[in-house]
Amino acid sequence: MEFAELIKTPRVDGVVLRRPFLPTVEGTLCLTGHHLILSSRQDNTEELWLLHANIDAIEKRFVGSLGTIIVKCKDLRVIQLDIPGMEECLNVASSIEALSTLDSVSLMYPFFYRPMFQVIEDGWNSFLSEDAFKDLESMTEEWRLSDVNKDYSVCSSYPPLVAVPKDVDDDTLRKAAAFRHGGRFPVLSYYHKKNGMVMMRSGQPLTGTNGRRCKEDEKLINATLRAGKRGYIIDTRTVGVAQQAKARGGGFESEANYPQWRRIHKAIERSSILQESLIKLVEACNDHSHSMDRWLSKLEASNWQTHVKEILTTACLAAQCIDREGASVLVHGTEGTDSTLQVTSLAQIILDPACRTIQGFQALVEREWLQAGHPFQQRCSQSAYSNSKPRCEAPVFLLFLDCVWQILRQFPCSFQFSQHFLVLLFEHAYASQFGTFMGNSASERSKLNLSQKTVSLWSWVNRPQEVERLSNPLYEANCLVIWPSVAPQSLLLWEGVFLRWKRSSRCLDEAYDEMVHIIQYNKELQNKVNNLRRQLAQLETEDPLLQTP
Repeated sequence: MEFAELIKTPRVDGVVLRRPFLPTVEGTLCLTGHHLILSSRQDNTEELWLLHANIDAIEKRFVGSLGTIIVKCKDLRVIQLDIPGMEECLNVASSIEALSTLDSVSLMYPFFYRPMFQVIEDGWNSFLSEDAFKDLESMTEEWRLSDVNKDYSVCSSYPPLVAVPKDVDDDTLRKAAAFRHGGRFPVLSYYHKKNGMVMMRSGQPLTGTNGRRCKEDEKLINATLRAGKRGYIIDTRTVGVAQQAKARGGGFESEANYPQWRRIHKAIERSSILQESLIKLVEACNDHSHSMDRWLSKLEASNWQTHVKEILTTACLAAQCIDREGASVLVHGTEGTDSTLQVTSLAQIILDPACRTIQGFQALVEREWLQAGHPFQQRCSQSAYSNSKPRCEAPVFLLFLDCVWQILRQFPCSFQFSQHFLVLLFEHAYASQFGTFMGNSASERSKLNLSQKTVSLWSWVNRPQEVERLSNPLYEANCLVIWPSVAPQSLLLWEGVFLRWKRSSRCLDEAYDEMVHIIQYNKELQNKVNNLRRQLAQLETEDPLLQTP
């Protein structure tokens, strides 16, 4: 199929663009296969280049022969296009709808994008499993890297290489995989250097109503325990939901078969509930009634902050079991591709200072989300404005980023990156010129040959000027475990995402620039002090009479 077939009117003159916090612009609207472009001959006006993939929904309005298209984006931006002529407006709207809902993966923009920047470091090779395992090997000899899934036949959502206990052979892994949802047998997620405890993740066990057991699965997770130690299984479902799963062939680990493990149930909502919550939250943020009580009531009714609290609480529990109780942890829900990954990745941010650096956070997203099989393409195909009935869409990754922002806000000096990095990841997860978030698993990305045919987002992020832009000027390396508060008064609405198109950030930006200036000036003064001290010390060694008493 050619893009030209979908573009009924490729160009319209005299279109007026209205967007938040920017002056109104009149210019020429052009539709290409992947972009909606509005350019103007006016001086000092910024062109609009909007990916069709970023468009969540459009609305059409008509007043006489003047048509208006309201474009609602997946990054929560809303822009307005005033188009002269009803026919032109209908044609443009029809074209945008067709181009923004293309099902064919091969027609997506990352396959056509050619970078305008020099690729210094190929992001596809930046965070390989082999390199991560070398770090693990330097700390312990109790684990090995298994290629049991090299052809994705054991588990379609796992990567080809996984870290497992050294004493467990591949045949045991295959049998354990047959006992876990989607073949997701327990694998290493994190090794805590301080005490040697580990965090593993998996899918639910397929015990069913008959209480089926699997000796190989029991052997696999018991191999992670030290002599005389117990472990914790954190199930991200309520007891009721876990019990219901038995009727569908799923279930949970019984105490009789896993006597060395204590099971804890936590209530993190399923994906369909989360999508409704996001829609209600964005509706609340778009409420122009100017009634504070009504706004707060709608915000509370969305339950978004409740979800943030539940996820952070469960992550803190996992981290507490590992760091304070000295126990290993297995985390799973049903599939093990959503709430499980939220918990394991947030627990690592709490425990591991390396995850709070720009490179470390990229490695975390790569390892715990992309390689671990979070279905990005399904979850992020719609955002909060789409008129289509949700299928598999859910803001699972956005909720994770929101939780990270809450911790960053509480520990502003412990993160090398600013919230700009988190916002950038949110935007690219939903619509991007890069291939990083395409597909639903490592298997799908391999079949699409993304590493050869597209550019990695990490290639862009790791350029020196971009690292500088995303850096936190307050950062001071903190090697300690950080414990975030989950009290209601400690958790705020993430204005940087949900209100950035509603409330001007000019004052905050000015304050931020002033803070950067003060920090830079402070560093310059500190350098001067250090230089003067060195000069004084040198003078004292040259002339004993100058020595201070």
